Amino acid sequence: MAGMTPRAVPRVVPRVVVVGGGLSGLVAAWELSGGLDDGHGLDVAVDVEVLEASPVLGGVLQRADVGGLTVDLGAESMLARRPEGTDLAGELGLDLVHPATTRAAVATGTGLRPLPAGTVMGVPRSAESVRDLLPAADADRVAAEPEHPAEPLAHDVSVGDYVADRVGDAVVDRLVEPLLGGVYAGHARRLSLQATVPALWAHARRGGSLLRGLGPAPQVTGPVFAGLDGGLARLPLALADRLRARGVTLRTGTGVTRLERTPTGWLVDGRPADAVVLAVPAPAAARLLGTAVPAAAAELGAVETASMVITALAVPAADLVGLQGSGVLVPPVIAAAEGLRAKALTLSGNKWDWVGHQSPDLAVLRVSLGRAGETEALEADDADVLRWAAADAGQLLGRDLHPVDHAVVRWVDGLPQYAVGHLDRVARIRSAVAAAGHLALCGSVLDGVGVPACIGAARRAAREVAAGLAGR
Repeated sequence: MAGMTPRAVPRVVPRVVVVGGGLSGLVAAWELSGGLDDGHGLDVAVDVEVLEASPVLGGVLQRADVGGLTVDLGAESMLARRPEGTDLAGELGLDLVHPATTRAAVATGTGLRPLPAGTVMGVPRSAESVRDLLPAADADRVAAEPEHPAEPLAHDVSVGDYVADRVGDAVVDRLVEPLLGGVYAGHARRLSLQATVPALWAHARRGGSLLRGLGPAPQVTGPVFAGLDGGLARLPLALADRLRARGVTLRTGTGVTRLERTPTGWLVDGRPADAVVLAVPAPAAARLLGTAVPAAAAELGAVETASMVITALAVPAADLVGLQGSGVLVPPVIAAAEGLRAKALTLSGNKWDWVGHQSPDLAVLRVSLGRAGETEALEADDADVLRWAAADAGQLLGRDLHPVDHAVVRWVDGLPQYAVGHLDRVARIRSAVAAAGHLALCGSVLDGVGVPACIGAARRAAREVAAGLAGR
């Protein structure tokens, strides 16, 4: 009727469920909880709920007290030259720190040698830089590489096959393997060149000499890595606090077993949601999508994963006195020859001032065990793991260790293995998920296993879901 004021229609608040409360899930929730643009310049609130199966949030970003000292038990640093991680830390008001040293040693079978500076995932830029690490014939093989230019690569290959073809097996076995093992806990001859070392892939696509293409090491203009004062595990803790302040529901101990598509959205274990973000490891995502998006489930189910065990040992500071550098990498060929189970150890107090300054009397070292396909350490009890870790660390460092406290964590399916053709697989997964509607996927299976890559994938997933809801 004329003169009457139209009654406002209540705005429907869309509900989004994020499955997985690791860093990726928390970042996706953070992005979504900022609201949606309704297309008319107005922000629309979103009801966001995060469901995490384990008792704690943060995924593989965890820390513990060992002998009264705090130390990260998962990832401890992120690339400083990718902005996603450092930007998020700044957004949350967290203080960045940088390693006091990144100079690692590599086990050779005849002692420890400094890891050559300026390598690209272990590939040297000159034969001279590896003559102390490799037998003379293998160093000569590196020196001869420019005399045998390669044809351009048209298709993805494994890192190990490409590098061995260019500079020999010894470079793969003694340098590339331990570095790739530190990042992916995998094997160089099974990991994709295109997905894991894009700098080498770019040279392979051009063809010619690899060493000439790499050239001299570029001048370093700033820190390569960054962490947080108090540990990188502070990142998900800070996110969780800010999410609660925004009214986001965070539920731990709440695993999801069933995901069903409906005409208007999704059912998550029977409860309705307008949209879903999956932020869980590949095996869990494959199980949840088995019925609703079988094409994506099949691709995710074919991704191999690696599990790891990380042990933090608190020892008297005198046990480590005089040791320099950030730690030791162990090539698989050396581990097999010397009966070692450790793939790497980190001298945490040397690497991070915030760890080293906690106590004048105690020091912490981290020992990592387990690569893709290896289950011994994963299945062993803590007592055996601790005995192996202490013995291997003592053997590598050439001294007796006397642990006074410890922590052990097992990261089951913690690292996806980027097999040859992985980027094509990711494209197929994303296409199948997008076709399902109001669904997005994020996590380390997609664009990289590092913190910045996971943050980027999570923000992308949140934007995809937001765009779908706004378009509706």
